[in-house]
Amino acid sequence: MNHPDKRKAKSIDTPGRCRAFTDTVYEGAGDPAGKWARIRAAENGFRPAPPTLKAFVGEMHGHTNLSDGQPDIDSYFRNLRDNARLDFGAVSDHDHGGVGRPCLREGSPSKWDLIREKVKEYDEPGRFTAILAYERDSYPFYNNMVIYYGTHDGEMIRGVRDGEITEDELRGVLARGDLFVVPHDTYSLSSGADLSTIPLDLLPPFLEIYSRGDACEYWDNPAFDYTEMCAGGFWQDALRRGAHMGVIAGSDDHGCRNGLITDDAYPRKFPGLTGVWAEENTLPSLFSALKAKRCYAFMGGRMEIDFRVNGHWMGETFTLAPDEDRVIRFSVKADAPVASVTVVKNCRDYARFRRTSEKLFFDYKVEGPEDHYYLRVELEDGRFGWTSPVWIRTAGDN
Repeated sequence: MNHPDKRKAKSIDTPGRCRAFTDTVYEGAGDPAGKWARIRAAENGFRPAPPTLKAFVGEMHGHTNLSDGQPDIDSYFRNLRDNARLDFGAVSDHDHGGVGRPCLREGSPSKWDLIREKVKEYDEPGRFTAILAYERDSYPFYNNMVIYYGTHDGEMIRGVRDGEITEDELRGVLARGDLFVVPHDTYSLSSGADLSTIPLDLLPPFLEIYSRGDACEYWDNPAFDYTEMCAGGFWQDALRRGAHMGVIAGSDDHGCRNGLITDDAYPRKFPGLTGVWAEENTLPSLFSALKAKRCYAFMGGRMEIDFRVNGHWMGETFTLAPDEDRVIRFSVKADAPVASVTVVKNCRDYARFRRTSEKLFFDYKVEGPEDHYYLRVELEDGRFGWTSPVWIRTAGDN
């Protein structure tokens, strides 16, 4: 792709116009099969190496009868492991323990002590990873904020006032390396958050982009089926401001249906699942990958999304010179046919590929000091998937 005038004429390009392709086409008559083999070899030379990481799928949000859910904690984990057949799962009961019931931290032993014991019990490295978490009321910033720990011995976070959080308390939580936080229902009136207003350093590293029926990529997207929504509470509201925010999904299920497709109407029938690219199915490996935002979110079933830019994984930030090509490549494997894959650049649909599960192309257009890209995948049965973004800084820009 070395024509001197390419950037004057094009923003998007394909390997099919590389010099090797053009020269082979114009060689003249003879050996069509050999020519096509050389053309394909030239195109394949632009592709990144196959991933050395593995994709693991899990459930990040669910409740038991230790707060306001129905199943006991043993049934909860057995469902994730044996029925949904997931690689990992988090239990995330409410810190208040359910209205009129003991808080998770009360008593000796407490409910929190039991949760930590059970998470350790169900954690089987290489087979199923159990993640310690809980949902903390955190008014006024994120009424519903799930806290995930990198160990099985984490202590609950208590502030000046239960159910609330101050700016300084939130800043301290976000700075911790042993945990990360993910708000949900940010679009709603009762528990929403204005991601277009909150200071950037108080925005979380992730948003729960989907649970059951509440896709919150942008205002009024097709997989959203709740009765209320408020401006400022959607993922793109944060990304437009320059937030480096990835995505996960979780079912937020209270009836032991986590990870399972149900007979409810669309889109609520589909649970929220998270895919993580990690070295192995262990807590240290998965937690490290999540902290790096090397993850994607999708609506139930199975979906494997490999999205890289110049070989850099989703969640990464890297720098290119203004005249360096941006090599965008994706591969989607799913349990239903792919309807479309959309490359979203700086929160607008930039390139769409219908009935295509793999593609490589070049983007020549620098739009600002930092551009970001993510994928939106749609399957023919109406399910969606979203990747965490890749951010590209332009060398020389401040």
